Amino acid sequence: MFIRMIIFHVDPSDVDIDAAQDVFERLVVPEMRKQLGYEGCYLLRTEHGRGAIVSLWESEEVAIASEKSGHYADQLAELMPLLGPSAGVDTFRVAFADHPVADV
Repeated sequence: MFIRMIIFHVDPSDVDIDAAQDVFERLVVPEMRKQLGYEGCYLLRTEHGRGAIVSLWESEEVAIASEKSGHYADQLAELMPLLGPSAGVDTFRVAFADHPVADV
């Protein structure tokens, strides 16, 4: 499994992070769900404007290719300006994961 991580830091007095989250949930996530190899995502944020978007993919190739063309890439391009000029994107291989299972 691979992740694409967008790390951002915005000034909450300049950027409405709730509005950016709304754009992410309404426009970006539905398009991610349509992408081959998509396995989920997380949006992490603080009240001080720092955060990360972590998307999970079955391979590095699909993680990178999904952002290069198509409607998902277009939606992501519209989101990036809301995340500020310092937003950066990187790809990581998941070397270890632990997901505890709740007792049923």
